[in-house]
Amino acid sequence: MRIGELAERAGTTTRTLRYYESRGLLPARRGSNGYRTYDEDDLKLLRQIRTLQDFGFELEETRPFVECLRAGHPQGDACPASLAVYRRKLGELDALIDELRSVREQVGGQLARAERAMGELASEAAVPGGPEPVCELEGRTG
Repeated sequence: MRIGELAERAGTTTRTLRYYESRGLLPARRGSNGYRTYDEDDLKLLRQIRTLQDFGFELEETRPFVECLRAGHPQGDACPASLAVYRRKLGELDALIDELRSVREQVGGQLARAERAMGELASEAAVPGGPEPVCELEGRTG
């Protein structure tokens, strides 16, 4: 198949395919007419790259999976180098999850503090002679 058909079937652009070719991820084969030619194996490579990128993998991180497919394995993650990339990615994701949990705890603490402060203001306002709640944004001009 030619580049336009491959791009359409893979759900990408010819420009992207040329970029992958320049990065060595997609083979650069030419027919006798000088046009790039591709086959179903190339479509499989592109689908593997796309899936991994959808999962947040950088383009270069897809290389071991592509090389595994090129080596004739039925799946791109059937090789030790691909498994190593999975392990690294899981480590990165675990670190991000830990960071997000920490941020969530901090935000939860800020919310609890703000709710306590708001409750204290409301109870003071209910006392005769207590302060009236004031919106700090009123009267300000942009």
